[in-house]
Parts: sequence; structure tokens; C-alpha cells
Amino acid sequence: MAEGEFGGDPGAADDLSNFDEVRFTAAQAAAASQGTLDGPSVDLDGVSYDSRALRAGQLFVPIVADRDGHDFIGDAVAAGAPAYFTTGVRAAGDATAIEVADTTAALLALGAWARTGFPDRVIGITGSVGKTSVKDLARVVVGSHWRTAASEKSLNNDWGLPATIVNAPDDSEALVLEMGMRGLGEITRLCEVAKPTVGVVTRVAAAHTERLGGIDGVARAKAELVQSLPSNGWAVLNADDSRVAAMSALTQARVLTFGLHGGDVRVEDLVLDELARPRFRLSTPWGHASVVLPVSGVHMALNAAAAVAAALAVGVPLDSGVDALAGVTLSPWRMEMGRAVSGAVILNDAYNANPASMRAALDTLVSLPAARRVAVLGVMAEIEDPEREHRALADEVRSRGVELIAVGTDLYGQAPVSDPVTAVGELGEGTAVLVKASRVAGLERVAAQLLAQ
Repeated sequence: MAEGEFGGDPGAADDLSNFDEVRFTAAQAAAASQGTLDGPSVDLDGVSYDSRALRAGQLFVPIVADRDGHDFIGDAVAAGAPAYFTTGVRAAGDATAIEVADTTAALLALGAWARTGFPDRVIGITGSVGKTSVKDLARVVVGSHWRTAASEKSLNNDWGLPATIVNAPDDSEALVLEMGMRGLGEITRLCEVAKPTVGVVTRVAAAHTERLGGIDGVARAKAELVQSLPSNGWAVLNADDSRVAAMSALTQARVLTFGLHGGDVRVEDLVLDELARPRFRLSTPWGHASVVLPVSGVHMALNAAAAVAAALAVGVPLDSGVDALAGVTLSPWRMEMGRAVSGAVILNDAYNANPASMRAALDTLVSLPAARRVAVLGVMAEIEDPEREHRALADEVRSRGVELIAVGTDLYGQAPVSDPVTAVGELGEGTAVLVKASRVAGLERVAAQLLAQ
């Protein structure tokens, strides 16, 4: 490795003085999206594709998916949208219409146009597991030094990513963007909009495998991020995952690795407290630092290493970045550790699930000091050979002395229960319960009921 390759002078903030107080105009939105303006070029303060969440002043983008967003243009205008994209539908009133060929394509184009107004500190994050947590961690670490905008929750697709860029404050010095996918070519399309200069790949695992022809297809799809990076950018890769580490041969960018067992940014001397919160030493080419995380799970130490590596790549000083980790909070329903009134520990990781994330959560459950451990599990969606994967996980749960309660599926080899709270039974002080499934199962409600007992 060349001397000085890991250098990084934070430098002065880029000049953002070219931004006006008004974010953009309807005429600019029309030009960016190759649309036709019908009405005055009103001032616009961001974008929304959800009429229920729209703030007055935002451009409304009616998405055509399971429902046709054009049906809600009237609601958006009533909520204060001065303008809207449309493929032909007009709303009553005097709001400006911007007619486009395709509203999703128009939003992507608007995001690409907005991206040109920000400095080249754009971190793209993808992976089968951990990408939202790494995004949450990176937002805090990068934000300790640069004014940072980041994806909210898991807004990581053709709608969420461009909306995040358009809605980023004009004085943002860095962007942290989550990138999801369900098929080949999707991350490439997001990269064409975001133009990331740092790309983080957390892990390749069995998620969306039924759409991609197996785990090697998942690896090809995730590698689109590192293939899109510029030569002066950074590919931040998981040294502990052989498929991710192999992506170093697919990028023209510089490579920075992270891991629990190796890598340039490495977790050492890891211990967990009584709530499985990690404490460890982080070894990096920029020096060493002690880390205390307020979130649970060994895998969160790995996620923190990824976030710090990405931050170091954009010039964040190690000490300030690591100090910021002490105050991090994650997006909802991700490794949320709570206590019921009885003192029982409830681990709510109900946002999503695949075999890799299930096992990571199970590791955390088993690490908790408890006399009784229970896993309330729902379906793992969009995985190849679901019967085999669910049965294998069920065998592992039982072999580790954990009670399994299945909800909404018989794939675990046992009958699902209709009332999981009753099935869990008495929540004594020595009980620990994991609640986890794919998003379609909606098991966060079960975790809430358990906590309320």
C-alpha cells in the first residue's frame, strides 16, 4: 500500500454560497425532468411522494405502483403543494402542473440534478444485512465533522434515494445514502443519480435470492455500487465476508476494509455488557480508539467499524467520529432493547429478516444473561428455498436452548400460534424474548404488547 494512501485532510467546507434561499423552482424541476411546465414557475421547498406526509411548499410526485399516486394530487395540493408532476392528470385549482413521461423517472432525474449542487462527499451503503444500521451510525459519525444529510428510515429505492437528495439542506457538506435492490441493475441506476464517492458493502447473504438466482446473484447486484465509484473514491468492504472482499477486484476506487477478524479498520478486544452492548478497541490506519456502543449485538461492532471506515474516507477525524458513536440511535425496530415492567428483556428486531440477520439476532439473544430465552419468529420473505432455510434456523434455535414461537407461518416445522403474547406466557425478570421477521409480518406490534405487559 502506497505511503499516504490512507491520508485524509478534512480541509475547509466546500463553497455552497451558490445556493439561493429558495430551494428550486418549478421551471428548474421541469428542465431537470424534461417535463412541460403548465402554470407559473412557483418556488419549491423539497419533494414528497406521499400526500399524507407532504409539507407545504413541496413538489408532489404521484408514484404509479400498487396504487396510482395521481389519485392523490388533489390531496397534495390541498396540503400545500404548489406544483406536482403528472403524466396527464390535472388537479382543480391553480397549482402548477409539470407534465412528464414517467413520474418515477422524473423524480430520479430531479435527484440527479440536485446532486450536482453538493460536494463530492457522498457515501452509498448497500448489503444484504446491516445497511440501515450502518447508515444510522455513519450519519452520526460523519455528522460529527461535516453537516450531513442521510436517508430516513429505509428510504433506499428509486423514490426514497432521489427524494433524500432533493430534500437535503442546501448547506449539506456530506450525504449518507442507503441503497437497496431487488434485482440486477437497480443499484447501478441509483448510483447514476447519487454519484457516490464512497461505497460501503456490509455483507452478502441470502436476501432476495429468489429474484437473483441465488447468493452469487446477490453478490453481483451489490457489486454494482463499487463498480460505479470513481478512481479517487473509496470502496469500503467487509474483510470477514469473502464475497464482499472479492469486490476489491471489481472497482477502480481505492479499497478500505473493515472487520471483526481482520481488515484495515478492525475491531479488537470486544466485550459485551449485560444488555449485549459492545465495548471494543478500533484499530485503523489513522490510529486507535476505544468505542462504547449504546446498541446491542456483536454485529453492531462490525457495523460501527464500517461506519467509521466510511467517515475516515471522507476526512472525519477518528477521535471526533468515535466519540459521536456514544450517542447514536438506530431506525425503529432494529435491535431495540427494552424491559417490560416485570424486568424481562424484549429485543425488538422486527423490521426485516433473512437467515444471516436472524442468526445475528439469535447470537445477541443467547448472549443475554437470562434463565429463559424465547424467539418469536415470523416469515423470512424472498429467500431461495424457504422451507430449507426456515427449518435450518429452527434447528439452530432449539439447539441453543431457545424456545421457538412461530407466527404466521408453518415453515419452521411447527404450527404457528394465533396469540404470540399468550404463547410467550409469564414474563419473569429472568426472561429474554427476541421478536423478528420480515417486514410483511409486522411483528413490531407483538414486541410493543410484550413491553406493555
